[in-house]
Amino acid sequence: MTVKKKTWFTKFLVWRVKHISERQFIYFLSILIGFTSGIAALILKNLTHFFQLLLEGNLVRYYHQAFYFVFPIIGFILVYLVIKYVIRHKVSHGIPSTLFAIAKHKGIMRKYQMFGSLITAPLTVGFGGSVGLEGPTVATGAAISSNISRMFHMNQTTRNLLIGCAAAGAMSSIFKAPIAAIIFAIEVFSLDLTIASMLPLLLASISAIITSYFFFGNDILLPFKIEDTFKISDVPFFAVLGIIAGLTSIYFTEVYEKVQKLFDTIGSPIKRLLLGGIGLGALVYFIPPLYGEGFDVINSLVQGNTAEVLANNIFGFEATNIWMIVLLLMGLVAFKIIASALTFGAGGVGGIFAPTLFMGSIMGNCVAKIINNLGYFNFKVSESNFTLVGMAGLMAGVLHAPLTAIFLIAEVTGGYELFIPLMITAAISYAITKYAHPHSVYNMELGRKGELITHDKDHAVLTLMDIDKVIEANFAVVHPTMTLGNLVNEAVIKSNRNIFPVIDPDDQHLLGIILLDDIRSIMFNQKLYDEVFVSDIMHSPPEIIELNTDKMTDIMKKFQDSGAWNLPVTKNNTYVGFISKSKLLTAYRRRLINFTK
Repeated sequence: MTVKKKTWFTKFLVWRVKHISERQFIYFLSILIGFTSGIAALILKNLTHFFQLLLEGNLVRYYHQAFYFVFPIIGFILVYLVIKYVIRHKVSHGIPSTLFAIAKHKGIMRKYQMFGSLITAPLTVGFGGSVGLEGPTVATGAAISSNISRMFHMNQTTRNLLIGCAAAGAMSSIFKAPIAAIIFAIEVFSLDLTIASMLPLLLASISAIITSYFFFGNDILLPFKIEDTFKISDVPFFAVLGIIAGLTSIYFTEVYEKVQKLFDTIGSPIKRLLLGGIGLGALVYFIPPLYGEGFDVINSLVQGNTAEVLANNIFGFEATNIWMIVLLLMGLVAFKIIASALTFGAGGVGGIFAPTLFMGSIMGNCVAKIINNLGYFNFKVSESNFTLVGMAGLMAGVLHAPLTAIFLIAEVTGGYELFIPLMITAAISYAITKYAHPHSVYNMELGRKGELITHDKDHAVLTLMDIDKVIEANFAVVHPTMTLGNLVNEAVIKSNRNIFPVIDPDDQHLLGIILLDDIRSIMFNQKLYDEVFVSDIMHSPPEIIELNTDKMTDIMKKFQDSGAWNLPVTKNNTYVGFISKSKLLTAYRRRLINFTK
């Protein structure tokens, strides 16, 4: 017998187990994952800017603005071809796909996800797709993190933590805001804030931002500097901004969901591509600021250059009348989410983080302009401050991440002068949106299905549990036409269980159950063996677990409400087995121990 020679990697794994503790190795991996997330951000940004410079900078500037109409369709066609013939797998939207992997696939992400968004997102955004790169960057980093974790045989808990590290690293690299990046990972990915999780997140965030400084230098995506100080008299206006941000967040969420549902009804990907491409092309042609991510628009607004934002509108309006300016800006807010939803519907790959910042900045700027020009009152507020705080308000509402919103704006502005208005606006916006939509755009679909990992530890543990692993099938099956004698001799004597499922022999449907207690008084009376039938003594179970529809939380509730110790499991009405409360609780305790390590 030949002995298989150990590879160098196997030798390394053995050496690692002997010489490096699990915690120390996690620290090392978090630094590595922070670095890879920073590299992913670098590739995505540079590729996107290359396409934008090539197309928007040359063709539009030197030839004709009509190219704005054509670019998105070309981009979607290229994305479609790359997905179909190169990647050969569906490339899902960034953060929702990562949350789904954590909730349903134990944090395991396929290898193609490491490069899928790297190719398709720059094509989408570079050719005019009205979405952002933050989601694809997070998804790419998370996929790399997941596969590194699997390569080094990390358990599910560690794998999920390292995916959070990838998210923190991606956001830290993009915005150069390391604290906000950590909070983003905790809020969006529902990580526990413990010493065990904090240090890896911190190391990943630091590693990513150093990578960003190394390649990008001091360039900042949102180079803001607070010039106007906060005045306590402005508090009511920031509260009003919070209310408007909440209502705008609801508008964002509902438009996004309705457009997605509309495209879901279209079966053909070619039809979706053409419908979305033509719709987006028309919007970008008439409203050029909707092209791409839109960070140049945000920067112009913060610096007070409103005329620059509205200079290229197709209607030829001049930014002289303040109310015309407000109307045009409100149009940008209204149409940005439509443009983003059309991008996703057409098959584009991107994220909603940038559209949220885009809409929030314009919304805040509009509110400030309205307050400053009300005529009957002599109110004056800082337009730049409202632009900044407006971004936080919409982030808090749309993403359900108020702390991320507060700390991101505080970090990118280089100070905490706006901390109070950020808190006021973010809290009000979040409260209003949360009331109307319990789940954010990121986790809307998972939340509806009850498959979302949340900060509720009990719910999170139940979500992570596998139903299949707690189903027991060693029960003696009986049929309704069997006699009491058959039941005793073929089931009771041969089984060590005290419950017997009654199954239709033709279609295997569950008809009822018989407990040992139901026949205890007659099972030794042989005179009744040929007179009493199973159909005479069977009865309905207190509850039935349907494998296709019931989640683990539903199962626990059924046990609680029925008081039963065993409940039958069916799949499309076909009998599968039983779940016992004792086995369920044992599995829950084991999962809880692993979850809290």
